[in-house]
Amino acid sequence: MKRTLFNADHDAYRELVREFVVREVEPNLERWDAERLIDRQVWQAAGKQGVIGLRVPEELGGAGQPDYRYQVVVSEELARVGAASLNSSFSLQDSIILPYVQELGTAEQKRRWLPAMAAGTLIGAIAMTEPGAGSDLQGVRTTAVRDGGEWVINGQKTFISSGINAGLVIVVARTDPAAGARGFSLLVVEEGTPGFTRGRKLDKIGLHAQDTAELRFDDVRVPESNLLGTEGRGFVHLMERLPLERMSIATGALASAQTVFAETKRYCFDRVAFGKPIGDFQNTRFQLAEMSTELDVTRAFHDAAVLALNAGELSAVDAAKAKWWSSELQKRIIDRCLQLHGGYGYMREYPVARAYLDSRIQTIYGGTTEIMKEIIGRDLAQGRR
Repeated sequence: MKRTLFNADHDAYRELVREFVVREVEPNLERWDAERLIDRQVWQAAGKQGVIGLRVPEELGGAGQPDYRYQVVVSEELARVGAASLNSSFSLQDSIILPYVQELGTAEQKRRWLPAMAAGTLIGAIAMTEPGAGSDLQGVRTTAVRDGGEWVINGQKTFISSGINAGLVIVVARTDPAAGARGFSLLVVEEGTPGFTRGRKLDKIGLHAQDTAELRFDDVRVPESNLLGTEGRGFVHLMERLPLERMSIATGALASAQTVFAETKRYCFDRVAFGKPIGDFQNTRFQLAEMSTELDVTRAFHDAAVLALNAGELSAVDAAKAKWWSSELQKRIIDRCLQLHGGYGYMREYPVARAYLDSRIQTIYGGTTEIMKEIIGRDLAQGRR
């Protein structure tokens, strides 16, 4: 089935991104994994090439291009070489951090942070999760108290993506303990602020090159001007931007599953067993047929959701559907592909092995599959009353 999501401009952009990936990414993947960290230089190269920061206005150093399809292109090209850690990091910057600053920031905040973010010299992170608060954000204990013209922040966060490299951290803090869901605000903490420290770089089973860290805030003072958005509406700000975050995870999941399937299909018709390619055995063909169909059907829903997102019409429910289905599909497809590789699939020199480890987090972060189903189920329950 011919894909109609992209036009000639996207195709031309894909060539630019592919050249960037071949030159700046592919030669460094093994080293980044071994060092458990991605070079800052690749961020700056991405900024120069327009691989990140496209949505930033031209006057602030970006391309002023909000079309999410360009980010789909980046995700697919990074997935093509198995750069899951970098894909996750770039997606965090472009689909989560940048929209917060661009949509909620004051004119001064935008001038202060967006040019460096578009250039790749300033990496962002968002600190939501705490040791005792994951999917249930109302369990956040980090506090921010006004003191004169400053906010004083105390608390700790964990599982923070880009937590080591980040020079800007958006902190979810409780600013009014008595206000429930209306008592949260978003505050920006910058690198070098006294009292802001980074803990362990966490040792994960996958996404080895993507830095994930513990962060600590001990009497961290930031000026009132570092409040992002409206005081007391932090929870609302988070909920409003979750559809884009969840679509970015769905996009990465589908891109990875497509890549691994294509590699596995080639492998099945190259690998000979019992005198013929294993792709000529009926069981293998049936499995390939099933996976091909599932990918095509998922791609159709994903592409429709992308167009709805561009039009400002993607609902939180449809984003939840895209996120849980695509991430579970990724996990399922890659597991089946590894099985078709046999013992070779368990060897790290084969891309399917790395993809198997990298994919496991996809059904957890950005809202677990169970939370996604609860969002969808709650909407269905409300619709029948």
